[in-house]
Amino acid sequence: MPLGLYISVPFCRTKCSYCNFASDVFSKSAYENYVARVIEDIANSRAAAAEVGGAFDAAVDSIYLGGGTPSILDSSQLLRIFGVVRDQFAVTPDAEITVECAPGTLTNSLIETLLRAGVNRVSLGVQSFVDQEAQSVGRLHNRSTVIEEVARLRQSGLDNINVDLIAGLPHQTAESWTFSLSELIALGAPHASVYMLEVDEDSRLGRELIAGGTRYHAHFVPDDAAASDFYVQACEALNSAGIRQYEISNFARPGRESRHNLKYWTRQPYLGFGVDAHSMLPANGNPSTLREAIRFSAPDSLDAYMNRAPRTVTPVSLLAAIEESFFLGLRLNRGVDLDVLGAQFPLDALPCESVIDECLRDALLEKRNENVRLTARGRLLSNEVFERFLISEAKL
Repeated sequence: MPLGLYISVPFCRTKCSYCNFASDVFSKSAYENYVARVIEDIANSRAAAAEVGGAFDAAVDSIYLGGGTPSILDSSQLLRIFGVVRDQFAVTPDAEITVECAPGTLTNSLIETLLRAGVNRVSLGVQSFVDQEAQSVGRLHNRSTVIEEVARLRQSGLDNINVDLIAGLPHQTAESWTFSLSELIALGAPHASVYMLEVDEDSRLGRELIAGGTRYHAHFVPDDAAASDFYVQACEALNSAGIRQYEISNFARPGRESRHNLKYWTRQPYLGFGVDAHSMLPANGNPSTLREAIRFSAPDSLDAYMNRAPRTVTPVSLLAAIEESFFLGLRLNRGVDLDVLGAQFPLDALPCESVIDECLRDALLEKRNENVRLTARGRLLSNEVFERFLISEAKL
């Protein structure tokens, strides 16, 4: 089963107020040392897999360079990263190769570099087509920049483009959200990701909202009901435009679904490199199945990663694999096929059926034959659904 590769670049021009990722603003002098460290890890990936007890397969059919803002690396650094990947892995001719880019960074030189590296998909962190909303959270681009850069990407032949939007940004209204959706559809991008603003302690805006303060435009954040309405509106508008929802936050025209992200949701193997990068491999002795697997992750701070702090290693038990199959598989609109899952795992020994029945009664799931999937209401309350499938030892 071919691997997916994820490479983390934790550097940004500015730190957006809503961001809860392991990324930040650093001096450019840090970039080169980090790239060298990541390249070293990629070169040592076979040994690292053996060290944690994971089965290694050199075939790769998806690569995702994310962040942070990978597009702020210089051309030589990007080309060296992709060079070592191709040295160490057998990248399939039809591999999906994605780089996340911040609007405003896509110079002609960068586009040329992406093409030289074999990149065939670009993900743009637009977040809003309303300039006031984008600027209120620290984005450095405006609407016209996005439109111009998408046009240049297409002219270069890079037409497999994803656009991110966030529902619930400061100053967002029903009217402005409708405008962002209409601009997204008019842009003709074949893939869109729509996220609801996350409110937690890991972002500056989240902490300010929790504290009830006014910094970072927190007092202009729409309430939860409005953000939910925006999400529902996005589902309806994008589906009507032929950009069909296939996962809770992701929409695509036929054949343009993200192959890399589908690996996560369908529990296929992947390797991650860099700060806070996660990996999952089959356990040694079971190279053809992820029934039992090994998960491991790099440190979530740049200092710890550069100082070679040990990775976190977590064996995935049979019970955990079943849990993951439900709460990852249910993210997809197609849902979970119980017959397929039952052929892989001993579901009869677990209270899965009672959990499904409970979710059906609460209109969080719907069932057709042996397929279960989230309802529209279930997608809004997905975290609650997923928690129900976390089967504690006490339930067994």
